[in-house]
Amino acid sequence: MKEIVELKINGETHSLALGPNVTLLEVLREHLGLTGTKEACDAGECGACTVLVDGMNVNSCLVLAVDAVGKEIITIEGLAQNGRLHPVQVAFHELGAIQCGYCSPGMILSAKALLDHNVNPSKREIQEAISGNLCRCTGYVKIVEAIQCAAAAIREDAKEGQR
Repeated sequence: MKEIVELKINGETHSLALGPNVTLLEVLREHLGLTGTKEACDAGECGACTVLVDGMNVNSCLVLAVDAVGKEIITIEGLAQNGRLHPVQVAFHELGAIQCGYCSPGMILSAKALLDHNVNPSKREIQEAISGNLCRCTGYVKIVEAIQCAAAAIREDAKEGQR
C-alpha cells in the first residue's frame, strides 16, 4: 500500500506516493531523475549511492524513503550553489581526481561531509572519511590530494570572509 511521502531534496520538497520498501536511492534515480547518485552494489558496500542526510554521508541504497521524511537530503546535483561548484567539485576537476567518474559523486559528498566538520583534516582522516567509497580506477592519491586542496580553498575562503 502506497502512502504520500514528502522529502526535502536539494532544497525542494517533493510529494511522492511510495510503497513502504522503496529506498531513497530508488526515489532519487527512478522517481526524480537524479541519476548522479549511482547504483552499484545495492548492499551498502561501495559508496556509489552516497548522499548527505542532515549533513551525514549515508548509502541511499540502505535508507528507506519513509525514514528520510523530515530530513534534509543533498545529492551531487544539489551541491553547487548559485551556479558555482563546491570547492570539492572544483578540486576533483582541477586535480584530475575523476577518472571514469562513477564513484565521484559519492566520493565528493563524503569529502564534503568531512570538510563540513573538519576543515583541516589529516591525510589519515581523509582516508578514513572516504573509506566507505570504493574506486576501481585510482589508487586514491589524486582523490586525497583533491580533498586536501578543497580543504585549503575552504580555509582560504573563510579567511577572506573574516577580512
